[in-house]
Amino acid sequence: MSTPDQPVVVGIDGSDSSIAAAAWAAAEADRRHAPLHVVITNDDPARADYAEKAVQKAAAECSANRPNLAVTAEVATGHPVEVLLRQSAKAQLVVLGARGHGGFTDALLGGVSVGVATHAACPVVIVRKGIPTTVGPVVAGVDDSPCSQEALRFAFAAAERLGTDLVAMEVWHEEGLLAVPLTPADREQVERGIKQSLGKQTAALREEHPKVTVREVAQRGHPVAALTDAARDACLLVVGHRGGGGFDGLFLGSVAAGVLHHAQCPVAVVRAAGGTS
Repeated sequence: MSTPDQPVVVGIDGSDSSIAAAAWAAAEADRRHAPLHVVITNDDPARADYAEKAVQKAAAECSANRPNLAVTAEVATGHPVEVLLRQSAKAQLVVLGARGHGGFTDALLGGVSVGVATHAACPVVIVRKGIPTTVGPVVAGVDDSPCSQEALRFAFAAAERLGTDLVAMEVWHEEGLLAVPLTPADREQVERGIKQSLGKQTAALREEHPKVTVREVAQRGHPVAALTDAARDACLLVVGHRGGGGFDGLFLGSVAAGVLHHAQCPVAVVRAAGGTS
């Protein structure tokens, strides 16, 4: 569980996407009544002046827009992923930008975002450049796994801070490529069962967050497509991952990988172990 004195950490590199991430992180830190720590990584002495100016500029913009927010800045030495993972051990949230070109080469594969989202000790939010501010709901992808419960807890807290509704969504499909399609009556029965399960999973959190209006949705289809579509007007999409530490657990054909690749709103990735709100 995070504490108010733990910072929200935002990693920047001076790009437009990272500046957008810093603005989002500043707003989130303000909502959490937490300090903001702006970090840039540099191992090149020739770029030391650029790095210092970039991080100070980002911090100054965050301070100007959020005058009551405590903002600190740091030029760190080391690999960006390693630096941010160390920062995540003492943070309540890490925020990063993604270039949003739509391809794994630019936004995810081999990049800082994927490494941090996979291994961080706290939740990670990926913010794309140019995402419009919406007043839509927080959308949470749900199943019956421990990481899903952590993601749902994170989503409830986020919806309460943002003053918006929450959509708890479980996407299902017939098992196996050769499975016989269910009849309409059987589909209705499956969806009723899933909605009942969702109701049980959200019950305690509803009591903890009585101001949050929750809608449970059971939908047949592909999880990535369904969640991406549901979040097209969302202010945040929340998904969990099992935190196994390797790419197999998160970024090879997984739901987390898919929504990071396709969602047009900020995406929060929450681990099963050590997840915080």
